[in-house]
Amino acid sequence: MTAYVIEEYGDPDVFQRTTVEVPEPGPEEIRVDVAASSVNPVDYKIRQGAIPDFTPEFPATLHCDVSGVVDAVGEDVDRFEEGDEVYGMPGGAGRQGSLADYTVGHAETFADAPESIPLEEAAALPVVSLTAFEMLTDKTDVGEGESLLLYGASGGVGHIGVQLADHLGATVTATASSEEKREFAEELGADATVDYTNTDVEAYVEEYADGEGFDTVFDPVGDDHLQTAFEAVRPFGTVLSTESSSTQDLSAMHQKSLELGVVLVILPVLLGKHQERVGEELEQIASLVDEGAIRPVTSVRFAFSDVIDAHVTAEEDDLRGKVLLVNDA
Repeated sequence: MTAYVIEEYGDPDVFQRTTVEVPEPGPEEIRVDVAASSVNPVDYKIRQGAIPDFTPEFPATLHCDVSGVVDAVGEDVDRFEEGDEVYGMPGGAGRQGSLADYTVGHAETFADAPESIPLEEAAALPVVSLTAFEMLTDKTDVGEGESLLLYGASGGVGHIGVQLADHLGATVTATASSEEKREFAEELGADATVDYTNTDVEAYVEEYADGEGFDTVFDPVGDDHLQTAFEAVRPFGTVLSTESSSTQDLSAMHQKSLELGVVLVILPVLLGKHQERVGEELEQIASLVDEGAIRPVTSVRFAFSDVIDAHVTAEEDDLRGKVLLVNDA
């Protein structure tokens, strides 16, 4: 089969097209004929060498997200059968990923694909939707009428987070750096938007959170945003993040008696344990998609053979939603 691999860390041009053997599913695994994948920050950070502990063995096939059709079923699998349309997060970190004609993964890291969107588009969902879902329903329980400040509203995790928080009944204030991105956030369900590049925290807390602070701050960006989140949240509130690699002053957490919830959705794949939570959450997410509560937005599509251009585009950080990669074999 055709696979796109890296044999060393580096810029996007380290990707190489090669031919490898079709993998066989082991016990509790399925093999999927890959329809599509998508680019997440974790994918290009692995490629860069920024998180070497997450890298599959070289030559490494990257990419965590996948959608496709079940091609073969290993022993002790009764959840799927050949011909099922699925989406999931079976590898790409710790084990070989989906940037190939076929991928193999634990059956519990997959779910039936949403029926209301094309199978290819389902590949834009797993990492970002699982992250938003766990942030809003696992690390905290966002509910009706609660105030939520959401950073990075036009990004991968953010654009799902806006929709899910709106569905859960929260009052969503979304931040974005351009008028186009703020309009996009409003289209997704944000009640208000803020240009964080020229608005002080105190100003938007006063305007949208009664000067007291937001009940919850949703931060898929990290760095300075995480520090700002501690300022924007109310006493006894909750800060949610996907980033913990930067140095922060945590004194505000003590002074305001805050909760901090950090999410790493690929952890079950890295550990080889707790995979069932991935499949169970993906089932719930597929239902939300089919109910019309959330939808993936793919701002641009590339073929697998154009993976270099896809990574260049994804790293520009000026996109709405996700970069989709469609298998052109």
